[in-house]
Amino acid sequence: MTKTEELAAFAIGANYEDLSPQAVDQLKIRILDSVGCALAAVGQGPTQAIRNHIREFCPQGKCTMIGGDQASPDLAAFYNGALIRYLDFNDSCLAKGETCHPSDNIAPVLAAAEYGKAGGKDFLTAMAVAYQVQCRLSDVAPVRAAGFDHVVQGSYAVAAGASRAMRLDWDHAANAIAIAGTAYNALRVTRTGKLSHWKALAYPNMAAGAVRATLLARNGITGPLEVFEGNKGFMDAMVGKFEVDWEHEDLESVRQTILKKYNAEIHSQSAIEAALALKNENHISAETIERVDLEIFDVAYNIIGGGEEGDKKRVETKEQADHSLPYLIAVALLDGNVMPEQYASDRIGREDVQTLLRKIFITPNAAYSAQFPSRMHCRIAITLKDGSKLSREQDDYPGFLTHPMSWQDCLEKFMALCAPFTSNKLLKAITDHIADCENRKISDLTGLLSRAQHRTSAKSHLATGGEK
Repeated sequence: MTKTEELAAFAIGANYEDLSPQAVDQLKIRILDSVGCALAAVGQGPTQAIRNHIREFCPQGKCTMIGGDQASPDLAAFYNGALIRYLDFNDSCLAKGETCHPSDNIAPVLAAAEYGKAGGKDFLTAMAVAYQVQCRLSDVAPVRAAGFDHVVQGSYAVAAGASRAMRLDWDHAANAIAIAGTAYNALRVTRTGKLSHWKALAYPNMAAGAVRATLLARNGITGPLEVFEGNKGFMDAMVGKFEVDWEHEDLESVRQTILKKYNAEIHSQSAIEAALALKNENHISAETIERVDLEIFDVAYNIIGGGEEGDKKRVETKEQADHSLPYLIAVALLDGNVMPEQYASDRIGREDVQTLLRKIFITPNAAYSAQFPSRMHCRIAITLKDGSKLSREQDDYPGFLTHPMSWQDCLEKFMALCAPFTSNKLLKAITDHIADCENRKISDLTGLLSRAQHRTSAKSHLATGGEK
């Protein structure tokens, strides 16, 4: 068999009974977290433009768009995925050479499950498949150093998860994976330089294509089954040889993913935690700060600290702000938190944060880098205008592997995000369904999500899309 066929056999052979109780619990927490991110993003920034696009060109379909309307499975995956991703508040998987957001797979798997009339157990199993594929490929076949985006590994994950959700047979699943893996190889420029809306939309766009590829394969379209090992395939063109023994893989990777406490890029979480601890323990006022020095692991430095991926002190938009470590530390020290309201355009452009972020200096620390990804070590030192200095080291945060979020922790985050926009009665119905997902129909969950429209009286926390 080709490696694609081996992966297809793993995907379609996965059973709910293969999941540990701990994995089931973590999958439910990821659904809750992702739905919370999605509900809080309805009507925000580019998500409304996507909804308008679908209404104009594809106003009907068999799958639910969160907040109302129907669309084809691929476009529902695109829109719902954009909602989950837009706030940049969903989960992450850390590998030495790659970071991804496996909950980006929830929207396409949900669309495939709804279209395939799947039950909750099949949905959870398909989710676990997608998590396993993306996390394992990120670990053994990172693409970032070669100039490609983590969307690349996701194409295999979405096709595998969607194939399992729709209960495709082995041959059709293999062709779905082959088509998706060949067609969707995104460039890393998405997350470097002056960031754009595409940072949040690259994965949903790929997911839409991978769902479409799965539907095409379901109807008999074939793809290059040697996409991994073939001439000019994934290994040859991008990452070199690697091995994953799919016959002996489990479905437990979700347990190695982490959640965000703060609405900020994942590698910033421990640094924000340290900055806020210093501020609160010492009652620091931002006006008294002369300089802030932050030592951190190289991945954080290169992606959000001004290293390999561009200037991080020029911050004008939401997309730039949540990938700028100087902005995140500055706004945390000023506001005492980093949540969606810290990305409103009038907050980003204000003189206090623009001045303070220029006093923040980031440097990589080799010892901290060696500990990543098992730790997210950093050291922050604040020099005050009176000459005194305060410092703190931090190597994790609530939500990291060493300090995982419970269902109750995630529920509190969910309610904080969604309560301003959606009725408590509907939110309770949604959370009750997710908690008992394995015993419910997916159509019942999507029916609830279709009703989750923003209250007309609620003021958007990102009304201008975070742009100037």
